Amino acid sequence: MPTTKTLGCLPFFAKGIVVKGFANYTSEVVDTLPSDMETGIYYGYAKVDDGPVYKMVMSIGWNPYYKNVKKSMETHILHKFEADFYGSLLRTCIINYIRPEQSYDSLNALIDAIQSDIAYADTQLDLPEFSDLSKHSFFNAEKPQDISGNLIFTGSSL
Repeated sequence: MPTTKTLGCLPFFAKGIVVKGFANYTSEVVDTLPSDMETGIYYGYAKVDDGPVYKMVMSIGWNPYYKNVKKSMETHILHKFEADFYGSLLRTCIINYIRPEQSYDSLNALIDAIQSDIAYADTQLDLPEFSDLSKHSFFNAEKPQDISGNLIFTGSSL
């Protein structure tokens, strides 16, 4: 269960160029995460370049199974792309928390956990209270605004 501080950080908007390797975002984008935001598995929406908005699951942290030494944000978009999209602009809206990050005894156990996270996120993101965020101006505007007309500042400097 996430802390109230973590829930207070959500939704969190981030955008940046997709980089090759374990992480999708550069360290500059990762460094913009609120200090109160716990590491763990989250869900929300993502958009690559000018494409459609898709559901996504994101791991934020050190990925203990792989023993990463650098904090990362890894996005898994619930869509099969025909090609990789390294170098593309990725916009993400992190909506809610699923679970803490953890290590696993085997790769198969990790894959099972990821599949469970995907199934949970897929169901949750169909709920009206979340699905409205897939239409948020962040995904379509150069200077996205909240419902009061205030500019939204994302987790990157793009």
